Amino acid sequence: MLVVRPARTDDVDALVRLAESAGIGLTTLPPDRRLLKDRVLRSVHALATEPVKPGGEAYLFVMEDLRSGALAGTCGMVAKVGGFDPFYSYAVETTVHESPELGVRREIPTLHLDANHAGPSEIGTLFLSAEFRGGGNGRLLSLSRFLFMADAPDRFDDRIIAEMRGVLTPDDDSPFWEAVGRHFFDMEFARADVLSAADKKFIADLMPKHPIYIPMLPFSVQAVIGQVHVETRPALRLLEQEGFQFGDHVDIFDAGPLVAAERSRIRTIRDSRVATVRDIVAEVGLPETYLISNGKLEFRCCLGNLRTAESDDTQVDLPRDIALTLGVRVGERVRYAPARPA
Repeated sequence: MLVVRPARTDDVDALVRLAESAGIGLTTLPPDRRLLKDRVLRSVHALATEPVKPGGEAYLFVMEDLRSGALAGTCGMVAKVGGFDPFYSYAVETTVHESPELGVRREIPTLHLDANHAGPSEIGTLFLSAEFRGGGNGRLLSLSRFLFMADAPDRFDDRIIAEMRGVLTPDDDSPFWEAVGRHFFDMEFARADVLSAADKKFIADLMPKHPIYIPMLPFSVQAVIGQVHVETRPALRLLEQEGFQFGDHVDIFDAGPLVAAERSRIRTIRDSRVATVRDIVAEVGLPETYLISNGKLEFRCCLGNLRTAESDDTQVDLPRDIALTLGVRVGERVRYAPARPA
């Protein structure tokens, strides 16, 4: 049985091993023990507080294999991006150049640096170890965050974004970085990626302030703007099924797309239901698979089956193994949603 739960301080060493296997380009999961410990401590602190409104709290969850105790993956959320450290991205805009005398009018796509100090909530840090991929595990890891948001809406903004990992070469270089960022930062993509996880001030100091004209970039670089890493395609498809759409912003380092959705319209949140546990049984004998969470700040979420009371979806029977995994008893509440769209 796999369960998604908040990260604890005793998870740090396992998180470092996960980060080392993730490769380059996953900015929020650096293979740095000090940074990862800080992320875990920030998450623990965020869950221990009761914010009146989202204010930059960062939550880090892990997926644990209960049989072995191994960490299978991790995922995260930020209540509000921006604030003291701006949220940087490139806005893809169109600049019109026109000469009435010559009868020429050209619409040129450009990249404009955008520093957002009061942004929406963000989901990120999604990584699942290769040995656990398949069987709906990636779906559980990604969508569990939305059940947490559904139970704690005051902790999050009305709009949710996700930065998707951009295209990299087999050598883990970024074509976009080599064509743009390297000229201003004079460092390898991997180093800039790690530095940005710790301190974003150098971005404001070195990033070009003027628009970048996309047609002036090599065709091979133009082709990767707004495209995702091959290993990120399943995650993007999953978010698209949830209602996320690509807007007009890309990552400043690898040009990966930024997708967004209104929180209330995210499929898992919209279709989720809260129910009271009526009974705990050996098994329910039903084929439907649900995302089921315990509706607590001591969050637990897993994949499983349940049985709703006849003509009443607010009363459910839970299999014993699911109840034990979630830590719920008869009379307590759970939140559940279909694991897949209808």
